[in-house]
Amino acid sequence: MNTIDIRTVDVVQYLQPLREGGSMPAIVKADDDFLYVLKFRGSGQGKKSLISEFIGGELARAIGLKVPELVFMNLEDSFRQTEPDEEIQDLLKFSVGLNLGLHFLSGAITFDPLISKADPMTASKVVVLDSLISNIDRTAKNANLLYWHNELWVIDNGASFYFHHNWDTWESHLTRTFPFIKDHVLLQQATTLPDAAIEIQKFITLEKVTEIVSKIPEDWLTSESDSLGADAKRAAYIQFITAKLLMIDVLVKEAEDAK
Repeated sequence: MNTIDIRTVDVVQYLQPLREGGSMPAIVKADDDFLYVLKFRGSGQGKKSLISEFIGGELARAIGLKVPELVFMNLEDSFRQTEPDEEIQDLLKFSVGLNLGLHFLSGAITFDPLISKADPMTASKVVVLDSLISNIDRTAKNANLLYWHNELWVIDNGASFYFHHNWDTWESHLTRTFPFIKDHVLLQQATTLPDAAIEIQKFITLEKVTEIVSKIPEDWLTSESDSLGADAKRAAYIQFITAKLLMIDVLVKEAEDAK
Protein backbone atom coordinates (compact mmCIF):
# COMPACT_ATOMS: atom_id res chain seq x y z
CA MET A 1 0.00 0.00 0.00
CA ASN A 2 1.34 3.40 -0.94
CA THR A 3 1.90 5.66 2.03
CA ILE A 4 0.78 9.27 1.97
CA ASP A 5 3.51 11.89 1.97
CA ILE A 6 2.06 15.40 2.06
CA ARG A 7 4.58 18.13 1.36
CA THR A 8 4.55 21.50 3.10
CA VAL A 9 5.48 24.57 1.03
CA ASP A 10 5.56 28.32 1.60
CA VAL A 11 3.54 30.80 -0.44
CA VAL A 12 5.93 33.28 -2.06
CA GLN A 13 3.58 35.13 -4.42
CA TYR A 14 -0.16 35.82 -4.48
CA LEU A 15 -1.11 35.93 -8.17
CA GLN A 16 -4.87 36.19 -8.63
CA PRO A 17 -8.15 35.35 -6.92
CA LEU A 18 -10.52 32.81 -8.44
CA ARG A 19 -13.90 34.39 -7.86
CA GLU A 20 -15.86 31.16 -8.03
CA GLY A 21 -18.21 30.16 -5.25
CA GLY A 22 -18.08 31.60 -1.78
CA SER A 23 -14.60 30.52 -0.72
CA MET A 24 -12.63 32.67 -3.22
CA PRO A 25 -9.53 30.50 -3.63
CA ALA A 26 -6.49 31.98 -5.36
CA ILE A 27 -3.69 31.02 -7.69
CA VAL A 28 -0.39 31.36 -5.84
CA LYS A 29 3.25 30.50 -6.39
CA ALA A 30 5.14 28.48 -3.80
CA ASP A 31 8.80 28.22 -2.88
CA ASP A 32 9.08 25.06 -5.00
CA ASP A 33 8.36 27.23 -8.11
CA PHE A 34 5.03 25.49 -8.80
CA LEU A 35 1.63 27.15 -9.01
CA TYR A 36 -1.20 26.05 -6.72
CA VAL A 37 -4.85 26.79 -6.14
CA LEU A 38 -4.81 27.90 -2.52
CA LYS A 39 -7.84 27.10 -0.35
CA PHE A 40 -7.96 29.50 2.59
CA ARG A 41 -8.58 28.61 6.22
CA GLY A 42 -10.12 32.08 6.60
CA SER A 43 -12.87 31.45 4.02
CA GLY A 44 -16.56 31.01 4.84
CA GLN A 45 -16.46 27.34 5.87
CA GLY A 46 -12.97 27.74 7.26
CA LYS A 47 -10.81 24.87 8.36
CA LYS A 48 -13.64 22.34 8.04
CA SER A 49 -13.72 22.76 4.27
CA LEU A 50 -9.95 22.17 4.18
CA ILE A 51 -10.43 18.94 6.11
CA SER A 52 -13.17 17.82 3.70
CA GLU A 53 -11.01 18.76 0.73
CA PHE A 54 -8.06 16.84 2.12
CA ILE A 55 -9.84 13.64 3.18
CA GLY A 56 -11.99 13.53 0.04
CA GLY A 57 -9.03 14.17 -2.24
CA GLU A 58 -6.82 11.51 -0.70
CA LEU A 59 -9.65 8.93 -0.68
CA ALA A 60 -10.23 9.66 -4.37
CA ARG A 61 -6.51 9.21 -5.05
CA ALA A 62 -6.51 5.93 -3.10
CA ILE A 63 -9.16 4.43 -5.40
CA GLY A 64 -7.28 5.40 -8.55
CA LEU A 65 -9.02 8.65 -9.49
CA LYS A 66 -6.95 11.54 -10.84
CA VAL A 67 -6.49 14.23 -8.17
CA PRO A 68 -4.03 17.16 -8.25
CA GLU A 69 -1.29 16.90 -5.65
CA LEU A 70 -2.44 18.29 -2.31
CA VAL A 71 0.07 20.23 -0.22
CA PHE A 72 -0.02 22.12 3.04
CA MET A 73 0.77 25.78 2.39
CA ASN A 74 2.21 28.26 4.87
CA LEU A 75 0.87 31.78 4.38
CA GLU A 76 2.62 34.72 6.04
CA ASP A 77 0.99 37.98 7.07
CA SER A 78 3.00 40.08 4.61
CA PHE A 79 0.76 39.42 1.58
CA ARG A 80 -2.25 41.38 2.78
CA GLN A 81 -0.16 44.51 3.23
CA THR A 82 0.24 44.89 -0.54
CA GLU A 83 -3.31 43.82 -1.44
CA PRO A 84 -5.60 46.73 -2.45
CA ASP A 85 -8.87 44.76 -2.29
CA GLU A 86 -10.28 44.95 1.27
CA GLU A 87 -12.21 41.68 0.96
CA ILE A 88 -9.06 39.83 -0.07
CA GLN A 89 -7.09 41.67 2.64
CA ASP A 90 -9.42 40.22 5.27
CA LEU A 91 -9.24 36.75 3.74
CA LEU A 92 -5.44 36.85 3.83
CA LYS A 93 -5.44 38.21 7.37
CA PHE A 94 -7.58 35.36 8.71
CA SER A 95 -5.67 32.74 6.73
CA VAL A 96 -2.19 33.32 8.14
CA GLY A 97 -0.76 29.90 9.00
CA LEU A 98 -1.34 26.51 7.40
CA ASN A 99 -3.71 26.29 4.44
CA LEU A 100 -4.33 23.71 1.69
CA GLY A 101 -3.09 23.89 -1.89
CA LEU A 102 -3.96 21.90 -5.01
CA HIS A 103 -1.42 21.71 -7.80
CA PHE A 104 -2.62 24.08 -10.55
CA LEU A 105 -3.48 22.21 -13.74
CA SER A 106 -2.55 24.77 -16.38
CA GLY A 107 -4.84 24.63 -19.40
CA ALA A 108 -7.41 22.32 -17.79
CA ILE A 109 -10.97 22.49 -19.13
CA THR A 110 -14.02 22.57 -16.86
CA PHE A 111 -16.24 19.48 -17.17
CA ASP A 112 -19.35 20.29 -19.20
CA PRO A 113 -22.19 17.83 -18.48
CA LEU A 114 -23.74 18.49 -21.91
CA ILE A 115 -20.69 17.41 -23.92
CA SER A 116 -18.08 15.89 -21.57
CA LYS A 117 -17.86 12.15 -21.14
CA ALA A 118 -16.33 9.98 -18.44
CA ASP A 119 -15.67 6.27 -18.80
CA PRO A 120 -18.25 4.19 -16.87
CA MET A 121 -15.89 2.96 -14.14
CA THR A 122 -14.44 6.41 -13.44
CA ALA A 123 -17.92 7.95 -13.33
CA SER A 124 -19.12 5.15 -11.07
CA LYS A 125 -16.20 5.51 -8.67
CA VAL A 126 -16.84 9.24 -8.34
CA VAL A 127 -20.55 8.69 -7.68
CA VAL A 128 -19.99 5.99 -5.05
CA LEU A 129 -17.21 7.94 -3.34
CA ASP A 130 -19.34 11.08 -3.20
CA SER A 131 -22.11 9.01 -1.61
CA LEU A 132 -19.66 7.72 0.99
CA ILE A 133 -18.36 11.18 1.93
CA SER A 134 -21.74 12.96 1.51
CA ASN A 135 -20.44 15.40 -1.09
CA ILE A 136 -23.37 17.69 -1.94
CA ASP A 137 -21.44 19.74 -4.49
CA ARG A 138 -20.86 17.71 -7.65
CA THR A 139 -23.88 18.79 -9.68
CA ALA A 140 -24.49 19.99 -13.22
CA LYS A 141 -24.46 23.53 -11.86
CA ASN A 142 -21.05 23.02 -10.24
CA ALA A 143 -19.34 19.83 -11.42
CA ASN A 144 -15.99 20.35 -9.66
CA LEU A 145 -14.38 18.18 -12.31
CA LEU A 146 -11.71 19.08 -14.86
CA TYR A 147 -10.40 17.62 -18.09
CA TRP A 148 -6.63 17.78 -18.31
CA HIS A 149 -4.53 15.88 -20.86
CA ASN A 150 -7.70 14.03 -21.93
CA GLU A 151 -8.28 12.65 -18.44
CA LEU A 152 -10.93 13.42 -15.84
CA TRP A 153 -9.58 15.05 -12.68
CA VAL A 154 -11.46 15.35 -9.40
CA ILE A 155 -11.18 18.67 -7.58
CA ASP A 156 -12.97 20.44 -4.74
CA ASN A 157 -14.39 18.07 -2.15
CA GLY A 158 -14.84 20.89 0.35
CA ALA A 159 -18.60 20.44 0.74
CA SER A 160 -18.25 16.83 1.96
CA PHE A 161 -18.73 15.53 5.51
CA TYR A 162 -21.34 18.17 6.28
CA PHE A 163 -22.05 16.43 9.60
CA HIS A 164 -18.99 18.21 11.03
CA HIS A 165 -20.73 21.58 10.99
CA ASN A 166 -22.59 20.46 14.12
CA TRP A 167 -20.58 18.10 16.27
CA ASP A 168 -23.43 17.73 18.77
CA THR A 169 -25.45 15.71 16.25
CA TRP A 170 -22.75 14.06 14.13
CA GLU A 171 -23.56 10.49 15.23
CA SER A 172 -27.06 10.78 13.77
CA HIS A 173 -25.43 10.84 10.32
CA LEU A 174 -23.80 7.42 10.68
CA THR A 175 -26.78 5.45 9.38
CA ARG A 176 -28.14 7.98 6.88
CA THR A 177 -28.16 7.37 3.15
CA PHE A 178 -27.40 10.14 0.65
CA PRO A 179 -30.53 11.18 -1.29
CA PHE A 180 -28.67 14.16 -2.82
CA ILE A 181 -27.00 11.64 -5.14
CA LYS A 182 -29.98 12.14 -7.48
CA ASP A 183 -28.42 15.48 -8.52
CA HIS A 184 -24.93 14.09 -9.20
CA VAL A 185 -23.45 15.29 -12.50
CA LEU A 186 -22.06 11.85 -13.39
CA LEU A 187 -25.00 9.70 -12.30
CA GLN A 188 -26.25 8.89 -15.80
CA GLN A 189 -22.73 7.91 -16.94
CA ALA A 190 -22.15 5.76 -13.84
CA THR A 191 -23.26 2.42 -15.29
CA THR A 192 -20.97 0.11 -13.28
CA LEU A 193 -21.79 1.15 -9.72
CA PRO A 194 -21.59 -2.33 -8.11
CA ASP A 195 -18.19 -2.98 -9.70
CA ALA A 196 -16.98 0.44 -8.55
CA ALA A 197 -18.09 -0.37 -5.00
CA ILE A 198 -16.04 -3.58 -5.06
CA GLU A 199 -12.97 -1.64 -6.27
CA ILE A 200 -13.44 1.02 -3.61
CA GLN A 201 -13.65 -1.58 -0.84
CA LYS A 202 -10.32 -3.02 -1.97
CA PHE A 203 -8.49 0.26 -1.52
CA ILE A 204 -10.32 2.21 1.18
CA THR A 205 -9.37 0.04 4.12
CA LEU A 206 -9.48 0.98 7.79
CA GLU A 207 -5.70 1.29 7.61
CA LYS A 208 -5.88 3.72 4.67
CA VAL A 209 -8.63 5.82 6.28
CA THR A 210 -6.71 6.00 9.54
CA GLU A 211 -3.55 7.06 7.72
CA ILE A 212 -5.32 9.85 5.82
CA VAL A 213 -7.07 11.18 8.92
CA SER A 214 -3.81 11.08 10.89
CA LYS A 215 -2.28 13.55 8.40
CA ILE A 216 -4.85 16.29 9.13
CA PRO A 217 -2.96 19.14 10.81
CA GLU A 218 -3.80 19.38 14.52
CA ASP A 219 -4.44 23.09 14.11
CA TRP A 220 -7.32 22.44 11.67
CA LEU A 221 -9.07 20.24 14.23
CA THR A 222 -9.07 22.70 17.12
CA SER A 223 -11.92 25.13 17.65
CA GLU A 224 -13.22 26.69 20.84
CA SER A 225 -16.76 26.59 19.48
CA ASP A 226 -16.80 22.81 18.91
CA SER A 227 -17.81 20.32 21.55
CA LEU A 228 -15.18 17.74 20.52
CA GLY A 229 -11.39 17.91 20.77
CA ALA A 230 -8.95 17.04 17.99
CA ASP A 231 -8.53 13.34 18.87
CA ALA A 232 -12.28 12.82 19.17
CA LYS A 233 -12.80 14.45 15.76
CA ARG A 234 -10.21 12.20 14.14
CA ALA A 235 -11.98 9.18 15.60
CA ALA A 236 -15.32 10.55 14.34
CA TYR A 237 -14.11 10.93 10.75
CA ILE A 238 -12.76 7.37 10.81
CA GLN A 239 -16.00 6.03 12.31
CA PHE A 240 -18.12 7.92 9.77
CA ILE A 241 -16.21 6.62 6.72
CA THR A 242 -16.14 3.08 8.14
CA ALA A 243 -19.90 3.19 8.76
CA LYS A 244 -20.54 4.30 5.18
CA LEU A 245 -18.34 1.52 3.80
CA LEU A 246 -20.42 -1.01 5.73
CA MET A 247 -23.56 0.29 3.99
CA ILE A 248 -22.00 0.75 0.55
CA ASP A 249 -24.47 -1.68 -1.07
CA VAL A 250 -27.37 0.41 0.25
CA LEU A 251 -25.76 3.57 -1.15
CA VAL A 252 -25.22 1.89 -4.52
CA LYS A 253 -28.89 0.82 -4.67
CA GLU A 254 -29.95 4.36 -3.76
CA ALA A 255 -27.85 5.74 -6.61
CA GLU A 256 -29.20 3.17 -9.09
CA ASP A 257 -32.78 3.90 -8.04
CA ALA A 258 -32.12 7.64 -8.46
CA LYS A 259 -31.51 7.10 -12.16
